[in-house]
This record gives sequence, C-alpha cells and structure tokens, in this order.
Amino acid sequence: MWKWEVSNAKGVFVIVHGAGEHHGRYSWLVEKWNEEGFHVIMGDLPGQGTTTRRRGHIDSFNDYIETVAGWVEQAEQYKLPIYLLGHSMGGLVVIRTLMEKDLPIEVVLLSSPCLGLVRPPSKGKQALAKVLNVFSPAVRFPSNLEPGTATRNEDVLQKDAEDPLYVRKVSVRWYRELEKAMEIVHTKIEKFPDMPLLLLQAGDDRICDKERAQEWFNRLLLREKAYKEWEGLFHEVFNEPEREEVFQYAKSFMVMRQL
Repeated sequence: MWKWEVSNAKGVFVIVHGAGEHHGRYSWLVEKWNEEGFHVIMGDLPGQGTTTRRRGHIDSFNDYIETVAGWVEQAEQYKLPIYLLGHSMGGLVVIRTLMEKDLPIEVVLLSSPCLGLVRPPSKGKQALAKVLNVFSPAVRFPSNLEPGTATRNEDVLQKDAEDPLYVRKVSVRWYRELEKAMEIVHTKIEKFPDMPLLLLQAGDDRICDKERAQEWFNRLLLREKAYKEWEGLFHEVFNEPEREEVFQYAKSFMVMRQL
C-alpha cells in the first residue's frame, strides 16, 4: 500500500484498480486528486502487481474485500472524509466491500464497473471451470483480453505491452470467484448502503457489459446517485484521450457534495 499526501488535505481518496493491473497505472489520476487537495491511498490487490501472492489467483473474493477494508482503515487515521473509487473489477470489489463492511465512506465513484462481461467464456469452458475449481483451482489460463480493447490511448497501450507487472493469466478459482461476486451484487442489491454514488460508464466498453452496470444502477434505491455514460470511450475512461473531461465531471460531482 502506498500513500500520496498533500498539505491541508480536505479528504482522502482510496483507489481500487481493476483485474490484471496495478497501482502504477494510476499515476495520472493520483496526481489529479492530489492537485485538488486530496490524500490518495492505493495498493495492489492480492495476486496482482507487486504483491507476493500467486499471480492471477485468489482463494476467495473475500481476499479482495479484506484488503480494501484495510486500506480504508488506514485512511481513517487522517480523520478526514473518505472517498472510495473503484475501476472495472475494482468497482466490483468496492461494491462487494460496501455490501459486507460498515465503512465511513463519503462518496463512491465507480468507473466502468465489472458487473457483467461482454465476452464471457463459452458454456463448455465454464463447465470445465466448475470441475477444475474443485480439483485444480490454481490452474491458470490466458485472460484473452484483446490488445487495444481497454483504451484508445496509444501511450498507455505501449506501456502496458512492456509492463512486467501486468497479469495476463488468471486461475480457475479467480474466475469462479469473479462470477460469484457479480451474481451476489445483482441478487442482493438491497445490501448496498445508502450513500452518494457516481457511476462513470464507458459508452464503447468492450470488456465489461455496460447494460448490466446500468441495470444494477437503475435498481439501486439511493437518495443520491448519478450515472454518466461517455459515448465512444473505451473501458478505461480515466486513461482515454478525453480523460481530462471525465475527471472534471467526477470533480464537479465532488464539489456539489461539498456545498
């Protein structure tokens, strides 16, 4: 876990990254929130980035939940408002964490949350995964994400291609736990707490199913929520060429909350 601190901070952002990636891919976003007067706390989820867990593998989705809850606990030490931001699978982790833990979060921001997949494995592969999950849960397979599907930002794509920390294989158990987490989010939606929520959705998301995300959002019974779909943007809205516009929109939501 890392901390980026600023003088006279007005709050703390805890950021949760997506599948396969790590905290190092968020330097631009960290800098932007620092410039706006927020401390930032971020780490690498178990099995990803610099963590010592087996790469691309978890025993349970609870591994993620406990990790994020620990980051929030660290943020509480500042005694400032805490803001929780999750991207893609990190968005799913944030939702599941808030469903299971009573955390003092001021605002939740979700970026193209993984609440369904555009190209899920075939029925045959899913059947095989169920068997392997019992006998060989740590067996890993390529994630099969096509190059260029996450962002149109050429600089980011080039760095990703050369990134030794990027996880390109995931275990059978990891996938089964992802499936289970997505199902829980949809079937037990009433467990999500009533807190301000902003969902930023890529309009041309080729990884996570935007319709499933919007369906979940529409069913939420929250007093304050906002949904913004960015037409033509790929999955990683905070990496897209239009990311400054996306950030300013997120910032405006924050400003409204501080009035």
